[in-house]
Amino acid sequence: MEATFTLRDFYGKLGLPIPENIGKDIGHFNVFNIAEYRTRLSKGEMRYDRRAYFKISLINGKNRAEYADKVIDIDNKALLFASPRIPYNYVPQNDEQSGYFCVFTDNFLSKDKSGVILETLPIFHPGGYPILNISDEDYIALEQVFQKMDKELSSDYPFKFDLIRAYVIELLHMGQKLHPVKAQENTRNAAIRITDMFVELLERQFPVNTPARPLMLKTANDFAERLAIHPNHLNKVLKETTGSTTTEVIHARIFEEAKILLNSTDWNISEIAYSLGFEEVAHFSNFFKKHVQLSPLKFRSAVKI
Repeated sequence: MEATFTLRDFYGKLGLPIPENIGKDIGHFNVFNIAEYRTRLSKGEMRYDRRAYFKISLINGKNRAEYADKVIDIDNKALLFASPRIPYNYVPQNDEQSGYFCVFTDNFLSKDKSGVILETLPIFHPGGYPILNISDEDYIALEQVFQKMDKELSSDYPFKFDLIRAYVIELLHMGQKLHPVKAQENTRNAAIRITDMFVELLERQFPVNTPARPLMLKTANDFAERLAIHPNHLNKVLKETTGSTTTEVIHARIFEEAKILLNSTDWNISEIAYSLGFEEVAHFSNFFKKHVQLSPLKFRSAVKI
């Protein structure tokens, strides 16, 4: 099943020890030199997952960021803002990568006295594409901020994290002042891209291996939120590409899994219903009957005859 990519996962990917302050009330912050960690990051590619942290990247190289319905090509220098609310793929297009990136949690920045609420900033709004083209002059200015954060992180200054928070706020405001890159359609049809990502999210939940973990994504709204697009737009896209509505596609896949579980497991009907996201057995039974005109119990009996 789909899981959030956590900071522990992030450090595991880098092959680094888990910092002691992860999960503590003070929040977490770290900064990295891209050239130093590029190889460990498997050439920098980021899977299409929801991440449990914020990230600001100063990029110098040819890259591509793929959102649910847009692709942004980065030809040179750029500033990228990523939040837990907007999933995307990040794919380097060559081996010549440099710059910096920092990762931090919401509660790290909440210690700042400025009252900044990350999710209210336009650069973190769902549906936005927070990648900013920058000039050589802007790159140098931003690089200096990252270098200051890196230096402070290893210092003995007792208030270093307060200073680092101020630098993060500075990066946020510098980004707010820049103009976003115009998002361009990929050569692939945007509708096909959305469909592919929807199907990927749907299929990650299967097969269901235990009755103790119910499906997390069950409705059109669940998938639309995860893809950071409007439910009506997702429905329109799927209708165009599959001929079915979002709900019809989801229900068809759940029904197929229900048949598999009834046929191949000894779980009782209540366990199967729960594993597929139904809070009441009666709801599952009614759902199943709509597809095959048999109750789950009668279907199981008929299959085993």
